[in-house]
Amino acid sequence: MTLQPLLKAEPETRSIFVHTFGCQMNEYDSLRVVRLLAPLGYRSTTDISEADVVFINTCSVREKAEQKVYSFLGRLKPLKQRRPHMKIIIAGCVAQQLGEKLLARFEYVDLVLGTRAVSSITGLLEHAIETGARLVHLPEIDPGDELEFHCGLNGVQTHVVAPVTIMQGCDNFCSYCIVPFVRGRERSRPADAIIREISLLVESGAREVLLLGQNVNSYGRGLETDISFVGLLRRIQDETDLARLRFTTSHPKDLTDELIRCFAELPCLCAHLHLPVQAGSDEILRRMNRGYSRSRYLERIDRLREICPDIGLSSDVMVGFPGESEEQFQDTMNLLKTVQFDSLFSFKYSDRPDTRASRFPDKVPEDVKARRLTELQNLQAEITLRKNLDEIGRIRDVLVEGTSKASKEQSTGRTQQNRVVNFDNPDVPAGRIVRLRITAAFAHSLLGEAI
Repeated sequence: MTLQPLLKAEPETRSIFVHTFGCQMNEYDSLRVVRLLAPLGYRSTTDISEADVVFINTCSVREKAEQKVYSFLGRLKPLKQRRPHMKIIIAGCVAQQLGEKLLARFEYVDLVLGTRAVSSITGLLEHAIETGARLVHLPEIDPGDELEFHCGLNGVQTHVVAPVTIMQGCDNFCSYCIVPFVRGRERSRPADAIIREISLLVESGAREVLLLGQNVNSYGRGLETDISFVGLLRRIQDETDLARLRFTTSHPKDLTDELIRCFAELPCLCAHLHLPVQAGSDEILRRMNRGYSRSRYLERIDRLREICPDIGLSSDVMVGFPGESEEQFQDTMNLLKTVQFDSLFSFKYSDRPDTRASRFPDKVPEDVKARRLTELQNLQAEITLRKNLDEIGRIRDVLVEGTSKASKEQSTGRTQQNRVVNFDNPDVPAGRIVRLRITAAFAHSLLGEAI
């Protein structure tokens, strides 16, 4: 049975509280939910105590992230008792992984929606409200995701920086990663739909778009139209008025020279790339099933800097993979010293259900993983601060995103290289690109002055 949303001529105003765990693709899906529910009268609230719907978008990529989800859900029970009409929805990767088990564990949860169920939320929510039913929906595909943008953005405010998912799933099956099991195999969105969404966002005030996918470099596989990721980037440059474009995540094994050249050839493409390395040891990379060697990764970094000398680089690194020796950990530390990333996301390995690595022997003790993570993060903090200090005196174009969190008397924005810059002048409107001279540097941000 297909559940259709029960649209009303004049929907009553209701509120939805959204809490998102995990990656930027989850952030995008949460934004889709807000857009989809707007025609039913739902408006976002930051006060969970007044919400008619609580939507929790979950992450299971690491054990710590999953435990945060359970802790948050546990705190909702007394709220549900005070507001029995409130509907609680669990979505995302934990929902996809556990399904019915979540309804059994949390008797106050109303809907469990898998990673490919976002477009079904209107009908399912209205059905739950009308009948009181508790539902689990884990479809194989998300058939409605291309229909959302034919009617615009439903009045939902657009930020100057907006995410756009271009593909879902992953075919790489890294030995530690749960993503292929909860997000499915790779599925690319048609290019026309992506261009349409970006055009709508630009018309609504977006100046920068972040293209999202587990491996954007493999975009286009399986589409009826023959188009590559490079082809998509060129279409965005030619067919939209977008000022700035970024993308994530890019897999090193699929980073071609053709794609690297885009950083020099496409004016809208920002000089920044997030390129996860995960480890600096060839043996660990092989057991991770990453598909590249240390030397190949370093060669790609050299090529990027040859084509775009001013490029900003960030990465992901995992410590404590099963069997990782002290020498192999030092290989990773040495890679950080060699590459000199501008920033780094780092974490301890944790077993994930169904992954090959969860069955590997020689697990690294928790205290060793913690010590290695601290050493790695301390090294990267030194590198990041040194690279930030090198920015002093340089002229940078900064896209203003709003008022600074540090001071209401300052505005904040980002350089093309993705560095945060604060500057005195709270009246500059968000979305404007201003030229600043960098005057000071800190651990996580820069200070600039207008020129």
